[in-house]
Amino acid sequence: MTKELVICTTSHETRVALLEGGHIAELYIERERERGIVGNIYMGKVIRVLPGMQAAFVDIGLEKAAFLYVADVLDEMEEVERSIEGEVAMAGATGEQELPALPPIEDLLHEGQELLVQISKEPIGTKGARITSHISLPGRHLVYMPTVDHVGISRRIECEDERERLRKIVESIRPEGTGFIVRTVSEGKSEEDLRADMQFLVGLWEDLSRDLEQRKAPSLIHSDLDVTSKVLRDILTEEVKRIVVDSKEEYNKIIRFIRTFMPRLNYCIELYDGDEPIFDAFGLEVEISRALGRKVWLKSGGSIIIEQTEALTAVDVNTGRYVGKHNLEDTILKTNLEAVKEIAFQLRLRNIGGLIIIDFIDMEKEAHREKVHGALEEALKNDKNKTNILKISELGLVEMTRKRVRESIGRTLCEPCSYCEGKGYVKGKLTVIYEILRELHRELKDLPAGHITLLAHPDITGLLVDEERAGIDELEQRYGRHISINSRPGFHIEQFEIAVG
Repeated sequence: MTKELVICTTSHETRVALLEGGHIAELYIERERERGIVGNIYMGKVIRVLPGMQAAFVDIGLEKAAFLYVADVLDEMEEVERSIEGEVAMAGATGEQELPALPPIEDLLHEGQELLVQISKEPIGTKGARITSHISLPGRHLVYMPTVDHVGISRRIECEDERERLRKIVESIRPEGTGFIVRTVSEGKSEEDLRADMQFLVGLWEDLSRDLEQRKAPSLIHSDLDVTSKVLRDILTEEVKRIVVDSKEEYNKIIRFIRTFMPRLNYCIELYDGDEPIFDAFGLEVEISRALGRKVWLKSGGSIIIEQTEALTAVDVNTGRYVGKHNLEDTILKTNLEAVKEIAFQLRLRNIGGLIIIDFIDMEKEAHREKVHGALEEALKNDKNKTNILKISELGLVEMTRKRVRESIGRTLCEPCSYCEGKGYVKGKLTVIYEILRELHRELKDLPAGHITLLAHPDITGLLVDEERAGIDELEQRYGRHISINSRPGFHIEQFEIAVG
């Protein structure tokens, strides 16, 4: 499948789109005011130790304190799990070996203690950043782990001979006591390529270590690459046939980056100079807008509905207008199989992570459920974020997880509705009117005398003086008081005030 990178750069924002077969597959956004912090290294200060949670809060200079779990504190790890673009390496214990229990967090940290940490997950929602004391520095071919004595190979390199070749190369040239993960793009690379990457990363760590002597907590020690360089480092392979960028400055920066870190890579880079904005020219703005919608139509006429919450994301599959051609089971199977491709596409594009529940249309036949499950696993193979999929339950539900390290596109580009406060709905007009009548009843019952004035949204007052006038008349007759009704265009549809005078 042909892949392209389209890069749109302005003074305030950079957007990088990965295209597969002409359609956007992944979108990376970095705003000057909200630069991503995953990979940044800080000198932090422990501000609170929580024995009950086996964790600590660490001040690293951000608005919210970062969260450090006990397993991310130890200097010597029994097990290290790293996931870089879906690559997982295990250091230490292997096989079914049982790991010793972790020591209590209070034996490792105390308030006021300073330590070097790295961001492993962006602050998401109301949660602060997740941090670790096990530093990793990603390069083009390798990931350097100065605190771990281990060599791991990306599981996406499947050939055992190639895995062993790469392992032997890294083992022979790495500094003693240090660790490296060999990334997927290293497959087929020479010792010279790996050595150059290793020397760069080791030198970078030595520079950072010297800089620590002049720093006090909380302070930033090292910033990861900007979004364009990070995407080039992590995504640019021989499969990417073209890079198109609309900024001369960014164009020159990309050329310098590739010549420095990927000198042997054959690439085609174009400077876009069309009159139409670059994302419009490639039809990407429409696809991005579609990715913000709750409902996504399938070609057959079916649809999927995506609902994100703080804890999980729910995906509901519906047949919609699709009625099939043969029988119900075939119609359901075809809709579910079509939905599988769209769901995998939407998860990558929207960058949805965490716990995901997919409600497929119920299938009677076990063979059909197996087919849909297999199709979902196959569709997610191109996803660089690690996924874990459980079997389809008898209720037609699939539980899966997808590694999350940054906010989804929806939460990056949108904010909760200021009118409904993020609920997605407001009280109905009749509900508000009946609340008003109940509140008027309370006020009139407790006050012996006085004039009553009701202030409310025009849509509410319009109904009260017309269709729902009987409720006001009943209160006036019952308590022998007049109720004035006045409109306030600036009021929220649920807002009302009762004044007594």
